[in-house]
Amino acid sequence: MTDATSKIVFLGTHGQYNIGDELLLETFLLQLGDQASYVINTYDPEFTERQLGGRYRAEFIDTATDRRALISHLRRADVLVFGGGSIIKELYASIGRHRYATLLMILAIVTFTRLVARAPIGMFNIGVGPLPSRGGRMLAKSILRQVSLVTVRDSASFALCQRLGLDARVSESADAVFSMSADQLLGQGGAAAPARGDVLRIGLNLNHDIENPDNWEHFQESLATALTALADNRRIEIHGIPMQSRGKRNDDATMLEEFSQRIPNVSFIEHRPETTQDAARLIRSCDLIVSERLHAIVMASILGVPAFVLSYDVKVRGLAKALGLEEAMIDINGPINAPALASSLDQLLDDRVNAAKRLTARARVLAEQASDDFDRVRQWLREKAR
Repeated sequence: MTDATSKIVFLGTHGQYNIGDELLLETFLLQLGDQASYVINTYDPEFTERQLGGRYRAEFIDTATDRRALISHLRRADVLVFGGGSIIKELYASIGRHRYATLLMILAIVTFTRLVARAPIGMFNIGVGPLPSRGGRMLAKSILRQVSLVTVRDSASFALCQRLGLDARVSESADAVFSMSADQLLGQGGAAAPARGDVLRIGLNLNHDIENPDNWEHFQESLATALTALADNRRIEIHGIPMQSRGKRNDDATMLEEFSQRIPNVSFIEHRPETTQDAARLIRSCDLIVSERLHAIVMASILGVPAFVLSYDVKVRGLAKALGLEEAMIDINGPINAPALASSLDQLLDDRVNAAKRLTARARVLAEQASDDFDRVRQWLREKAR
C-alpha cells in the first residue's frame, strides 16, 4: 500500500470499452490499494467511474480532449504509473493511425514528467513490441531509458528489450491479470459452477486488428469451414464473446455478427458483455474458448476453461507459449488448413478436462510471478510516493 497522501497519475487505455483494458485497471487498483489517491486517464470518464463503482479515491480525466488537465496533474503527482497493456509498440496499418502515434505520445508524457514535473515513472507488466522499424526501436529506447522501474509481461518483450540493450533496467514478469483469482474475476454472485448440458458451448472472440490485414478474409473463411465441419459431428453452440463492443470501427461485436452469417447452419448466440464480470461469467459457462484477445485467454486459464488461441500478433504468441498452448494455436496471419483446424478443435474438445487442468496449472505459475512482481511494485511506490 501507499501513503494516504500519495497522488498517483495512472495511465493506460481506459474508457475505450475494451474489457481487457478495464480489467487491467481493476487489477492494478486492487493490487496497489485504496490508500492513495489516483488520477486516471479515460476516453469516457463516466464509463470508467461506473466500472470502478466508487471503490477508490480517483479523479478521471479525458486526455483526448483535455491535455491541460493531464499536464496540471503531472506537475503535482508523486509518481506516474503506466499499468499493463501493449504500450511500447508500433501500430498496425489495420488500426488506421500513424505507426508511431502511441510511441510519440508516450515519449512526450515521459519526458515532460521526468524533466519538468520531476516525478518518478514506473511501467509495470507492460508489453514491448512489435517494433519492426528502426525509428520505432529508437523511440522505444528513448522512452524506457527515462523510466525508473520497468517490468514486462512476457519473455518476447524481455527478449526485445535485451536486443535494444535495455535488459539491465527491465525485469520479466507476467500479465498483471494473472494475479486475480477466479472469485475476483467472477464477482459477487458469480462463483457457482455453471450447469453443463448435452450441447458443447464454444466461446468465440474475434479482433479485426491483425498483423496481416490482407489475410482477414482467408482466416474467416477457414474458421467458418472448420466450425461448420465440427458442427457436422458434434452438437455445438457458438457463443460470441466480444471483448470490445463499441468505441472503434470493426469492433469485436461487429466482426462476430458478420462472421455468424458465414456459419448459417451452426447455432450462434450473440452476447454483449458490459463489464469484466460479465465477460468472466460468459467464459466460465463455456466448454472451450477460441480467442484472439489476450485477456479472454488469460481469464479462461484462471477460470479453468480450455482455450484455443487464434494468434494475431506477438503478444498473443507469447502468451500461448507461457501457457503451454503452442499445440492449441494457429497463426491467423498466414495460410490456414481448415480441416486440420477442425481436427485440432475436435481433439481439444475430447481432451477438455485434462486440457483445463494443464492450463490452470500453468496459470498458477504465472500468478505467482505476477504476485511477486506486485510486491516489488508496492515497495517501489512506498519509497517513491512520499
